[in-house]
Amino acid sequence: MVNPNQDARGGNGKYTRSLTTAKRDAEAANLRSKGYSYTRIAETLGYSDRGSAHHAVKRVLELTVQEAGEELRQVERERLDRLSEAAWAVLERQHVTVSNGRIVSLDGQPLPDDAPVLAAIDRLLRISESRRKLEGLDAPTKTHVSGGVKYEVVGVSTEDLM
Repeated sequence: MVNPNQDARGGNGKYTRSLTTAKRDAEAANLRSKGYSYTRIAETLGYSDRGSAHHAVKRVLELTVQEAGEELRQVERERLDRLSEAAWAVLERQHVTVSNGRIVSLDGQPLPDDAPVLAAIDRLLRISESRRKLEGLDAPTKTHVSGGVKYEVVGVSTEDLM
């Protein structure tokens, strides 16, 4: 059984998270939000020192930001899905060329208009790019910088440098 007055350590000596420690960390963050000092939080919740209380609050804040970030990514995924569905609908529809409010015909058949199809393709590519960035699927771009560096020494004789 973990002693609530000590940090929970695994077999490797590192901090391990459990339901008990997670609840205690959440309470530490709650007390900190009420203005408690880390020393007072440590004393109140049985952390070994103020540093342990600080780490507990930091863990909660990091997890909260991480969870909020994941929720935001999920909302963005759903938005990109809706945009993609709308672009696909435009892509799959039949489009005819219109000029001066009239359908343009060739040999009695409406002349297809490729502009909306091409615009939908461009939009789908942009949506795909946004999705790849959101999911971190694109490899980082490597930039090669070449060239030399020229140093100029002012106020010193070159013989003095040798």
